Amino acid sequence: MYKFQSSKVMNFLGIIPSRYASTRFPGKPLVDILGKSMIQRVYEQSSLALDHVVVATDDQRIYDHVTGFGGNVVMTSSSHPSGTDRCAEAVELYSSMSGMTFDAVINIQGDEPFIRPDQIIRLKDCFLRPEIDIATLIRPIHETTVLFDPNKVKAVIAANGDALYFSRSPIPFFRGKEEAEWVNSHSYYLHIGMYGYRNSALKKITNLNRSLLERVESLEQLRWLENGLRIATAITEDESFGVDTPEDLALLISKLNTAGNMD
Repeated sequence: MYKFQSSKVMNFLGIIPSRYASTRFPGKPLVDILGKSMIQRVYEQSSLALDHVVVATDDQRIYDHVTGFGGNVVMTSSSHPSGTDRCAEAVELYSSMSGMTFDAVINIQGDEPFIRPDQIIRLKDCFLRPEIDIATLIRPIHETTVLFDPNKVKAVIAANGDALYFSRSPIPFFRGKEEAEWVNSHSYYLHIGMYGYRNSALKKITNLNRSLLERVESLEQLRWLENGLRIATAITEDESFGVDTPEDLALLISKLNTAGNMD
């Protein structure tokens, strides 16, 4: 099987936070998608870009399932306020279990069963720059509805690609243009919530208090920016498909059946 390669020799750990409890879709990680569970598909896709991948869960059913298909898994606390905190515990547990140390961590969404390995590679390559603490993905916005949707987080970037700000609002405000013209008059970017962290930065951010901008926008990454951490962005044109509800799963399976079965 082909494994994608990054151009920098660093030791990365991919962590997939996975919880059984979900208001909209309980048991989501274990649902079947054409013969494989969602969490197994995420694990296998991630392993195409990473030599070391581990599932971080607080549920025995998920733990046993991952062990059953031969994956790495650690049992983490059930009291973590965010996936970032779960990642911080997971890297410590897996490092102790494996006897390895890691330069950086990739936090992988556990509900994207067909995540593209090249997106992970883009995150890894951001750490070619030694001054970068955190990396994340963004996608150009071409749709006015997306630009003005407060549930879609927008990223503003500097000339070197570093993040300046994240917002639920369409920023920058384009003065003198009708709103319908904004997407064709400026480069706006949608934030895709997959992160890479240098290990030292991950340890630091879990000890930071919630910030003012974070509370206002309800965006955790603003806490990191407010505290001086540098977030690099990598551009992808690929759409991600997260499964949040049973309806999303039904739509995905319908698309897969139309396109042909996937291994």
